[in-house]
Amino acid sequence: MATKVGIIGAGGMLQYHAGGFSEAGADILAVCDVNKDAAAEAAEEYGIDNVFGDVTEMLEKLPELDALSVITPNRFHKPLAVQGLEAGKHVFCEKPPALNAAEVAEMKTVAESAGKVLMFDFNNRARPESYALMDYVRSGEVGRINSAQAKWIRRTGIPGLGGWFTNKELSGGGPLIDLLHMVDLALFYMDYPEPTHVLAQTFDDFIRDKAFKGPWGIPDVADGVIDVESAAHGFVTFTTGQVLSFQISWAEMNKREEVSVTFQGTKAGGMIRRLFGVDGLDETAIDDCELYVQENGRSVNRSIITEPNEDMGRIRAAQNFILSVEGSEQPLNTPEQALALMKIIDATYESARSGQPVAID
Repeated sequence: MATKVGIIGAGGMLQYHAGGFSEAGADILAVCDVNKDAAAEAAEEYGIDNVFGDVTEMLEKLPELDALSVITPNRFHKPLAVQGLEAGKHVFCEKPPALNAAEVAEMKTVAESAGKVLMFDFNNRARPESYALMDYVRSGEVGRINSAQAKWIRRTGIPGLGGWFTNKELSGGGPLIDLLHMVDLALFYMDYPEPTHVLAQTFDDFIRDKAFKGPWGIPDVADGVIDVESAAHGFVTFTTGQVLSFQISWAEMNKREEVSVTFQGTKAGGMIRRLFGVDGLDETAIDDCELYVQENGRSVNRSIITEPNEDMGRIRAAQNFILSVEGSEQPLNTPEQALALMKIIDATYESARSGQPVAID
């Protein structure tokens, strides 16, 4: 029987969750949003029968739901995921996993206790380029990845000033926690080694400057809170001896938006990259995927050709959740990995605050 899903949140990401669930053959029974009018509009657009303004009501009236999708501001990820898991539902949650590592640890514990699948929308793992490059890593052609560099940089990409994105209490942080995908992807290629220390710095230049706003996001709130970073740079060490550096920004003096991971292995190096002509506009982007090897005494750069994918793996990631619930695919990510990632993010903010390297337990 088809997996029955309820979606919490009627924002822009709903189109991708709904698309992926449908591709996997799931039945979307309901959409729920505190703005019930928005939920009704989404339900009409996607042919969903049930509309709710309260999650508890949805769970009570639709006990047949197998899974929930959480598409809300970051502060609500943990409580809604925990509510769904405790109600016996599998949960697919938007990124970031939660506000901090402690919240993710709680989510992980509840998922294990409930015996339910908990996954997060680390959609860049599901890009065709990511699948292709991971094939080379898993085949042994790359060898051990000693070092990697993760980058998601924007020049004018603040998603609204004074709204929930720039309010740390609601978001957990700025671009580091919003654009964590490339840090995750680098760790994914490195086989998610255990982190030991982080040395990092954050910057808040331009965070209140409207000239650095992105072409999308949420409206400005005149008296809203702005207490997050505009850029974060850091260096992570691992018990394995591997290292990772990262540069993440909404507003920084770069030429263009770049989303990339580069790594150096003992047999080959590699790179996956998306370059944007205009910050935040997918239709201006070009993708590259390459492998770097030595052959017959020569340096050879291989271009890995994959099918175009404009949604950056978002639909495929949601599809993988359903197929993982049904047991026909392995999950693209795990709560253990999400917890390790959030420990790195927590340590980054602490290192920036203290000016010292931070040990990770």
